Amino acid sequence: MFASFHAMIPSDTELASQALAEEGNYRFPSFSASDAVTLGLSLRKRFRASSRHSKGKGLVISIQTIAGHTLFACTVGDLGHPAGVGDVSLNSWTSVDGMVEVVRQTGHSSYYVEKSMSAMGKSAKQLGIQGDYIIHGGAFPIWLDNAHCCPIAVVACYSGSGQEDHHLVVTTVRDYLHKINKSEGARMSTSSALGTEMHAPLPSVPIRESTVSSYQRVEVRQFISE
Repeated sequence: MFASFHAMIPSDTELASQALAEEGNYRFPSFSASDAVTLGLSLRKRFRASSRHSKGKGLVISIQTIAGHTLFACTVGDLGHPAGVGDVSLNSWTSVDGMVEVVRQTGHSSYYVEKSMSAMGKSAKQLGIQGDYIIHGGAFPIWLDNAHCCPIAVVACYSGSGQEDHHLVVTTVRDYLHKINKSEGARMSTSSALGTEMHAPLPSVPIRESTVSSYQRVEVRQFISE
């Protein structure tokens, strides 16, 4: 029984492969400051509705351009109070910044890097990752469909659980992209319908002596090769 249960738990190699696939699947047609705010607020709303938040867990969210400009930043929970207990701490922001740096250096999610390192049994130093980096799941690259050189931005959150933070970011990005694609599809359908209507041939109507007829019609590379 325990052997079958253990077999159900994904290995680090499988988790790394899944994280890499997510980077390829969830790419944006474009990404603006407005998108960053909407995505950040969606992350906040999703976390506030989670059981983790109801149990007193806090979260920090950061969305930055790859050059380091902040597009969105938010704390969900209290920074602390006189009793010395808080949902988040100043170290939470330090962790987020370190995770974002991992994405900047590698071009991959911090969760992918974390699981790849674990699967290979290598340290960050052995892989050439040195400096103020935090190898912890929760930072995800924002790639554009038509830009393959590097991510355009990074979305990251930190609550202390790398797997849950990564899952929160990825599912929010996935749902946001689904919403964008659905809106774009509806817009294209409407444009197509209007175009067909505008170019449709006018019906033939017999002209009578006293009748005047007129018709008027008003658009990855893979970071670690095993």
